[in-house]
Amino acid sequence: MHLKRKVPSLVDLCVRTAIDNVRYLGDVGETDLDLLEHILPHCTVDQLMHIENSTVGRDLSPVTDKLWKKFYEKQFGTENANLVMKRMKQNNASFKWVKLYEAKLKDVEEAQNKSLDRIRQLYKKEDARRQSRQVQLCSKVPPNNKRSYWGNGPGYNVSNVKSNLMKKAKIEFLKSQEVRNMAAVKKNAIQRHPCVSPFKSPSGIPSKGSASTSKQVKPSERRF
Repeated sequence: MHLKRKVPSLVDLCVRTAIDNVRYLGDVGETDLDLLEHILPHCTVDQLMHIENSTVGRDLSPVTDKLWKKFYEKQFGTENANLVMKRMKQNNASFKWVKLYEAKLKDVEEAQNKSLDRIRQLYKKEDARRQSRQVQLCSKVPPNNKRSYWGNGPGYNVSNVKSNLMKKAKIEFLKSQEVRNMAAVKKNAIQRHPCVSPFKSPSGIPSKGSASTSKQVKPSERRF
């Protein structure tokens, strides 16, 4: 025997559609509270807060107050929720849970900001301590007495650098294979063709004695 499936009413279809699209709800001021009892429990914190702020001219606390109490317990703990109820009972006061939720959330954010500020101050102090320590270490380094040949300072000596470079270049040139070959060729040429250079005076002019020896001496003639 097949059971007949109950056909949903138009109201049930509207409720299901509203639940499926609860993220798009805003002002529900014209909606019956009985319908809101089925729709609003499916909202998140942000969605329920959006509906509370969007609804104008109507108090939704008969439906949303118990929902906000659940959010309070879930967010801040059951002990804090019980402490709030105890204080309200002692002071003979009553507040909506949405207001209590907002106040507690603000307190938590302020406490977090203060904690972050303290952490930032600790980091600043630590950075200042490290910088002062680095300055102290740098001040204890002994001065360098070595002269620099490549900087613009009191030890900079251009002449020494130039002379050292010239000496090094000259030594490398004399040790080169080309110079050695030229010296060997010159030595062989001197050994094969020896020649006697005429004697020169210190002034570079050949002396008279050497010139007279190259000429024949004529006999002196007697005159009678």
